[in-house]
Amino acid sequence: MENEVARVNKSSAISNRLQRYTPAAIAGNLFVYGFLICLFIITFFPFWHIFVLSLNDASDPTYGRFMLWPNEFSLDSYKTVLKDSEILSSILVTVGRTVIGVPLTLACISMLAYALSKRDLVGWRGINLFFIFTMYFGGGLIPTYMIVRSFNLIDSFWVFIFPGVISVFWMILVRTYMEGLPKEMEEAAQMEGANDIQIFVKVILPVCTPVIATIALFSAISHWNAWYDSYIYTYAASLKTLSAVLVKILNQYQTNDMLNEAQQLANEQRKMPVSSETIRMAVTMVATLPIILLYPLLQKYFLKGMLIGSVKG
Repeated sequence: MENEVARVNKSSAISNRLQRYTPAAIAGNLFVYGFLICLFIITFFPFWHIFVLSLNDASDPTYGRFMLWPNEFSLDSYKTVLKDSEILSSILVTVGRTVIGVPLTLACISMLAYALSKRDLVGWRGINLFFIFTMYFGGGLIPTYMIVRSFNLIDSFWVFIFPGVISVFWMILVRTYMEGLPKEMEEAAQMEGANDIQIFVKVILPVCTPVIATIALFSAISHWNAWYDSYIYTYAASLKTLSAVLVKILNQYQTNDMLNEAQQLANEQRKMPVSSETIRMAVTMVATLPIILLYPLLQKYFLKGMLIGSVKG
């Protein structure tokens, strides 16, 4: 009898394998993989082109043409960028707001989501409607600016942190995830004498790693790429973010200050190792690479946190 069952299982497995290699299945797989490869090339090539241009010597006569790798490898553009005081200051500001802003956002959102996941909370429905209302209706730029100014945050580093510390959409993702957790975990902790804070820190947060990591990635990208708040709320050059400086360079082509030293050397050698174009490419890479390198570290949590956190409404 066992041999018969094993034979049937083996036959079924072979049949399933054969079904995978039918002409229709092969054609479908080729179409899907071909589409994904084309999509990868379309999205990856512009980034790769910028990367290659940033590493190519500006004096190369073929500069700007189609290249899969640098014809004349040079790091002069990166050296020029990293020597500029404005760029270095903007990197410190961007790193600072990301390092401070992400943990603070995670703490506030997770605590708020935990409180609102309790449907027996007094005024639960009204509080939820209050937060959801802010997702669809806002006062606009001028009222927001007036509020920020009333808190003396204009031209302050903390203007990058406090106004955006809570995102209602992210909070709803975390709240929905927490609502889907087994209630028996909290009941068991309560029976052991744990209070709400202990339950939140020792029971809830450890099992919310996927959605917390997802929100951490969202928040890090938001802080790292932010430029509009720097443009609106700050005037001092020392408070400009890296993306704000990048926007300035890309839009205004103001790279003369960074190129002065390089141009003097070029005039002596009758060779221009860098140009405004290579400077823009290098600054773009400096602003983009850290987030690209961060994503693979959190990728395993990303889809799980998004899917589980959005199952229930």
